[in-house]
Amino acid sequence: MKLTAFVSLLVGLLHSAAALAQVNLTAETTGPGGSTYLATSHLAEVAGTAGIANIQLSDGQTLTNAVQNVAEGKTDIASTPHILPFLMQRGVGPFGALGAEEGAALAGNLRAIYPYTLGVFFLYAYDAKGIEGWNGLEGKKIFNGPPRGGALANARAMIQIVTGLKDGEGYEGVQANWGQSTAIISGGEPDAVILPELFPSARISTLGASGRLTAWSLPQDIYDSEAMQKYSRAPGSAPFETPVAELAAILGENWTFVSENNNFRAIATIGGDVVHKDMDEDLVYQLVTAYIAALDALKAKAPFGETVNYDNPALGMCGANPVKYHKGATRAWEDAGYAIPACAKDG
Repeated sequence: MKLTAFVSLLVGLLHSAAALAQVNLTAETTGPGGSTYLATSHLAEVAGTAGIANIQLSDGQTLTNAVQNVAEGKTDIASTPHILPFLMQRGVGPFGALGAEEGAALAGNLRAIYPYTLGVFFLYAYDAKGIEGWNGLEGKKIFNGPPRGGALANARAMIQIVTGLKDGEGYEGVQANWGQSTAIISGGEPDAVILPELFPSARISTLGASGRLTAWSLPQDIYDSEAMQKYSRAPGSAPFETPVAELAAILGENWTFVSENNNFRAIATIGGDVVHKDMDEDLVYQLVTAYIAALDALKAKAPFGETVNYDNPALGMCGANPVKYHKGATRAWEDAGYAIPACAKDG
């Protein structure tokens, strides 16, 4: 869309927002410092500034609970990796208590509004712990995410694919809410960590200032294996590969990267914010239009802003991902000149 046309659209949006200015919404997201929190807090900011809605944001939440709250109509907006609606639809993993029938019904209530990369899963540890990489995890304490979260499911899966070890059997998993993660890791309780990180993130920067750390790439043979390739293309995941030199330059001298070649391999977690399918279409349209109009400001708010796919609405959609875009969101993205795959549209 040409800039002048989009500006005209925004003028119309602001004029029509008055009718929705008294709307009060609730939103749940992770703790500050990551792409997930940044996106949702940005939406709250632009929605309030434009007079579209007042969004009460609760951060530091476990996303498994948050996405179920949206599906049940208890919360209006939630952040989620795509893996959670996928598991909910089947009534498995953290949604096992729901069963397949109820899980499918609840997952059918979810609609996407915008995307992002939540982080890149990789293994790291303070050098003082003496960890020898993926082959040295047996019997160790590993911080692997918040209780019941999608991050926990992903971390457990990656460890099992690479090492064959299961949480509670081959190693001791350590879980805590996002807001506690930095203090727990820097305090030395876990021997190693596998979490979705950004380059750089507040957690990574803080940990690097506390001592020397080593990060281990996925071994090439494991990365290329059928099991890992299948996993990396499941809902909520994507393969990640970047030159070791680039990561070293970003994270600084306190970080060492171990790989058998010049590339660092890991698995990225992808997702986005979701709403209930019954949220008013015009309200969603105005929220997402205001969000898109301020994408440049969003990206400028964090050093990782340009790397987390805020402006890629096709990210992780279609295939086994059961979530489609809300009609209001589809209209907003397309009016702003972005392409939405037909398989990602609701109806």
